[in-house]
Amino acid sequence: MSDTIKPARHAPKRPATGPSRRSVLKGSAALASGAMFAHLLPGAALALQPKQGGFARFALANGATTDTLDPGSWADTFGQTAFYGTIFNGLIEVDIDGNAVGDLAETFDTPDGGQTWHFTLRPGVTFHNGKDLTVHDVIASILFHGKEDSRSAVKSLLTPVEDITDDGDGKFTIRLSQGNIDFPYVLADQHFVMMPADEEGQIDWIQGIGTGPFILESFRPGISVIANRNPDYHKPGLPHFDKVEFLAITDPAARVTALLSGEVNYIASPDLKTLPLLERNTSIEILESTGLGHYTFPMNVQIPPFDDNNVRLALKYAMDRQEILKKVFNGHGLVGNDNPIAPSVKFSINPEPIHRYDPELAKEYLKKSGLDSLSVQLHVSDVVFPGCVDAALLYRESAAKANIDIEVIREPADGYFDNIWMKRPWVASFWSGRASADAMFTTSQAKGAPWNETQWEDPHFNELLVAARSEMDPDTRRAMYEEMQQLVHDEGGNLVIIFNNFVSAYDNSLAHGPVAPHWDHDGFRIAERWWFA
Repeated sequence: MSDTIKPARHAPKRPATGPSRRSVLKGSAALASGAMFAHLLPGAALALQPKQGGFARFALANGATTDTLDPGSWADTFGQTAFYGTIFNGLIEVDIDGNAVGDLAETFDTPDGGQTWHFTLRPGVTFHNGKDLTVHDVIASILFHGKEDSRSAVKSLLTPVEDITDDGDGKFTIRLSQGNIDFPYVLADQHFVMMPADEEGQIDWIQGIGTGPFILESFRPGISVIANRNPDYHKPGLPHFDKVEFLAITDPAARVTALLSGEVNYIASPDLKTLPLLERNTSIEILESTGLGHYTFPMNVQIPPFDDNNVRLALKYAMDRQEILKKVFNGHGLVGNDNPIAPSVKFSINPEPIHRYDPELAKEYLKKSGLDSLSVQLHVSDVVFPGCVDAALLYRESAAKANIDIEVIREPADGYFDNIWMKRPWVASFWSGRASADAMFTTSQAKGAPWNETQWEDPHFNELLVAARSEMDPDTRRAMYEEMQQLVHDEGGNLVIIFNNFVSAYDNSLAHGPVAPHWDHDGFRIAERWWFA
């Protein structure tokens, strides 16, 4: 099986404040030594002997009253961390080195270049209700996302699946219409979790019964999730906490207050403007990594004026991303270039020309569209990412020099991803990213993908996306993915502001081993892997 992570093509930008003794970034030296990821080890927090017990509380930056346990609906890091990484497991997971490895699948292999995949379930795994995990449950859990009326985020990933057969003795086979040597990364998506199925092959996601390290005690949408240690978890020695609680605290200042007051042990996304104050607190640790995530302002290219690529290019050149990175994110990230494939992902490129701030060039593209000026509305909320509103306001200032008037509309935090995202023509969004170019493009750019938030459809792009999955020649495959990235950069509706660093803060009662940097919160598995020192 091929790996899909490569060393970054350029060293990550260091924070403008400079890394403190409690702040460690992924380093190019470690990457050059052959590691796919450099694991994050803030020294004070690294305890080699995990301890059992305790009630850990985590404050996350997302969460809404419209959240549900439906695995196809987890649009932000609350569901992905409190549900995927805590209550449930998938067949495959991405390990801390960026490899696709078995979780509930003990083995998997392909005899024919990725068109046929054979799996064997890990024996002895039970659900929280005591039911044994079976192939029947697996098939129902996967097909749940592919139903005709499904709105699952991963519905498009199942398009190539022709059938799934139960081979007996915990074995099953998935046959694809075309080969995909990265298919294990598809199944590693955080939405493909396993749930118990009834005799008719239907899963009951409402009950919240999984195989994960914790058993759900309570779920109050938009408020909290509480769960207790699963004594029968299939990973030896895990988890360490007796009980965990995830709180949805969308206000950055409130999260910091909760941490400093001892209400919680860990917070996501502290306010970057006040991060140096937290760094000077000797009882607080800061964790920072360059992962796969990025912040965007996606445009719906089916709706005027965004249906004109000259307008899209004008808006891309009208954003001063360097200024936004410096003033809003204090240097904690890399400027985007309207390509959603993170620099650390295999086959990633930085397409030319670079979309640097150039108001005169933006005016030229406006003229090509027959306009001397442009007025548009941009819908934003700080629940999307910290600093979202400030980034939009700075964008408004830079765009004004290109005769573009951006009306920044602040939307309520609660229900943003249900009522605003993909409902308005131009919105703020974020992506945790995917570990392979195929998974990222299939989820976010492919024709018919439920989360194709720009509604951009390019026939040649879609042909390349299908063909690249089974292309065995590495040079040809690379060329295909590079061409796809160029097409998205040149004509797509993505406006990638930055590739954001994942930043979190926690009190020094917590400890952990090497941290997976590809997704936030230790690859969404903080509850499974961390412990009290």
